[in-house]
Amino acid sequence: MFLVPDEQEPDMTENRYDAIVVGARCAGSPTAMLLAKAGYRVLVVDRASFPSDTISTHLVHPPGVAALRRWGLLDRLTATGCPPIDTYAFDFGPFTISGTPVTDDSPVAYGPRRTVLDKLLVDAASEAGAEVREGFTVSDVVVSDGRVTGVLGHGKNGATVTEHARVVVGADGWHSLVAKAVRPDQYHEKPRLLCGYYTYYSGLPMDGRFENYIRPDRGFAAWPTNDDLTLVIGGWPFAEFEANKTDIEGNYLKMFELAPPFADRIRAANREARFVGTAVPNFFRKPFGPGWALVGDAGYNKDFITAQGIADAFRDAELCATALDEAFSGACSFDVAMGRYQTTRDQHVLPMYEFTTQLATLEPPPPELQQLLGAVHGNPEAMDAFARVGAGVTSPAESSPTRTSDASSPRPRSDRPARTCLLDHWDTP
Repeated sequence: MFLVPDEQEPDMTENRYDAIVVGARCAGSPTAMLLAKAGYRVLVVDRASFPSDTISTHLVHPPGVAALRRWGLLDRLTATGCPPIDTYAFDFGPFTISGTPVTDDSPVAYGPRRTVLDKLLVDAASEAGAEVREGFTVSDVVVSDGRVTGVLGHGKNGATVTEHARVVVGADGWHSLVAKAVRPDQYHEKPRLLCGYYTYYSGLPMDGRFENYIRPDRGFAAWPTNDDLTLVIGGWPFAEFEANKTDIEGNYLKMFELAPPFADRIRAANREARFVGTAVPNFFRKPFGPGWALVGDAGYNKDFITAQGIADAFRDAELCATALDEAFSGACSFDVAMGRYQTTRDQHVLPMYEFTTQLATLEPPPPELQQLLGAVHGNPEAMDAFARVGAGVTSPAESSPTRTSDASSPRPRSDRPARTCLLDHWDTP
């Protein structure tokens, strides 16, 4: 990957666009939509043509649903027939913690197919006034005097074009071409921890439940999606990737025997699709620099075990679009506005990042946490609070409703293990 130099220093007043967004899925289209609604000239490109599928956990937790409501898009999602999810159940073997992650503005979650959700978002960006180019592949970014000034790419006809903008936004996933080109600093890095595989079943009713099964060295979950299908995902430590890759189906099905009632349900259902799987690295990237920004998985990525990716993308789209609006309008400098974007993002997601990466090891919880979880079980208020943590409604670093009111109790530190933070903040009922 190399940066294509512009032949002349660009006259920023002659840019065709204020922003070019590379990637039109859950981070890119909302960013483009929000900027277009604010009156800016926006081009959003994607190599895919929509509707288009992609590897995904599908789950839109209540904070993500709240964003769709703010954007006026929730009714479009519900019109697709995607079932609502109002209960989160965490099965630890000896007991199950079942609660609701309800919020005032979003009492449910949804698990839409990406063919449905991404098409909805792309259409919303176009309707807001953004120019959308599907089937457009970006091959490089263009720079002048150390500043990103545009992109070089081609459409389906193969003709290469160069487009200029004040800012190029990389919303193209953790493999981001934009990130590879600008080489941002990475921090809080962790390796791949978990191999996950999913497929779809018919005849596996969920009755509005997200079910998560936690066992030593194994984890699996199921929740409803479009077309009367249920997504069933499961995985094992990345250290077992080589040993298990020759028999994905066998190892996948063997997991369910660790929860016999669920195994019986799977045997009575019908698998309707091939297996899809991945393992991802964990990292933060500095999300901005001269003429460029990163949003969604391009700027921050973590294991999918907590299924936070879509809600994170929606939140970052709002934060990034707000920061760019401040910079474009002259309310403050680009560096100040985007620096706030980075700080806000990192403060919000770091506790969940640590919580997620610990869960992704699939190591047994320490005895103190096992005792705590057993105490939470059966207490409706505490179980709802636990569900809100799992859904990203409440940060793992925030206190739970069962915590004592002693103001002298220690506050969590974001650099401490997430399970330790949870133990600090969950008092047994």
